[in-house]
Amino acid sequence: MPNQRAPSKQNAAKKATVKTGTTKTASKKNTDGVPLSVVIRKRIQAQKARFHANDNIAAFLEPGDIEGLVDEVAEKMQAVLESLVIDTQSDHNTKNTSRRVAKMYVQEVFSGRYQAQPTLTKFPNVSHLNELMIIGPITVRSACSHHLCPIMGRVWIGVLPSKNSALIGLSKYSRLTEWVMCRPQIQEEAVVELADMLEKKIKPVGVAVVMDADHFCMQWRGVKDRDSKMINSVMRGAFLRDSNLRREFLALIERK
Repeated sequence: MPNQRAPSKQNAAKKATVKTGTTKTASKKNTDGVPLSVVIRKRIQAQKARFHANDNIAAFLEPGDIEGLVDEVAEKMQAVLESLVIDTQSDHNTKNTSRRVAKMYVQEVFSGRYQAQPTLTKFPNVSHLNELMIIGPITVRSACSHHLCPIMGRVWIGVLPSKNSALIGLSKYSRLTEWVMCRPQIQEEAVVELADMLEKKIKPVGVAVVMDADHFCMQWRGVKDRDSKMINSVMRGAFLRDSNLRREFLALIERK
């Protein structure tokens, strides 16, 4: 039987590199022990950009970052559960709660922070439509940035186009609304941001947004008032100048 030489240290190192190459690529942002969230924060700060709770930071994320954030949040959420003195080892209901919560926040509840704005296909206003259009009620789900409690409600959008306005598909109103709302924020700022985006995208003569929502930070905690709601509106352009148009819009949504 021929003698088999033990692999040299150099060859062994090469083999080890090949075997762990995938792992190195996947965790390259953390090879120096810096958490991924810190890496992303530094990218944002380098561009002197803002990263408030209701800001979208998708432009600063790289492939694999969302999955990496889920891992990091899950680890820190586990520490929160332990600090709440919850036994996640023997309690079958909370064994994987930390990962479930992490995925919920990053991929669902706060997805409007981490996902790019949905594509809005625009069409020319060939027929020169200039009549009031109302879209809604659109069901919205958000979260209060003060307590991270749910905000559940409905949104109505009024648009008065001109012959030069762009038109977008009806489903796009819902997609854009969901993208704006899926962030921790306060309702007053959310409707303003939605109105700003619609003005920018469609360039209408007027745009109106009304939101009616339940706030669990009032119903679930604090004063625990189950019946209180918040209703607010943003009126732009013709809706702000023309009281008859404003009344028509508000009267029509009340019928729904």
